[in-house]
Amino acid sequence: MTVEDTPASYEVVSSRTAYSSGRVFSVLVDDVRLPSGEVVTRDLVEHPGAVGVVALNDAGEVLLLQQYRHPVRRLLWEPPAGLLDIAGEAPLLAAQRELLEEAHVVARRWHVLVDLFTTPGMSGEALRVYLAREVSQAEGDRWEGHGEERDMPAQWVPLEQAVDAVLAGRLHNPVAVSGLLAVAAAQTRGFEGLRPGEAPWPERPTSTS
Repeated sequence: MTVEDTPASYEVVSSRTAYSSGRVFSVLVDDVRLPSGEVVTRDLVEHPGAVGVVALNDAGEVLLLQQYRHPVRRLLWEPPAGLLDIAGEAPLLAAQRELLEEAHVVARRWHVLVDLFTTPGMSGEALRVYLAREVSQAEGDRWEGHGEERDMPAQWVPLEQAVDAVLAGRLHNPVAVSGLLAVAAAQTRGFEGLRPGEAPWPERPTSTS
């Protein structure tokens, strides 16, 4: 038996926008008819999706950045990541751009590690995490970040130590947790079976408010 998530779409009887930030997301209130015929009301967040990058160097270290995340009031160590908020930009190009902008690093080999829904009970946010290898420092001037991205400490951490930090509950960012565990699993298989960087991503959101 193959275990695989199945696309499905129950009837939306009515839908209204409760809030729109005008920048990143909108909150919708949908009345949904279940197969039993019961109609339930569900709040959901429309989100453009995001990409993350686990960069692995030849020494077996992964790149982590420390960034302030206001909703959880924490400084989180996490791989480079960013929103898919540029119209028409392919996910792989977005991942390469984020790695360059946030860490001033480039990579020659790219594969897809994992695809996930970050909070499927309330949001349509889809996240794709890439593995970047054969990495090096980029040439030229470094991109200057803004807001919380203006000053993000960076550290190359041995993969085993990073995985230990996840299992010990010291790292909480979803890109870090999913990506680091996925890299560790992939490494035991000699990185065989990973999808190419350009692999289709049907779960990526196609529209936002």
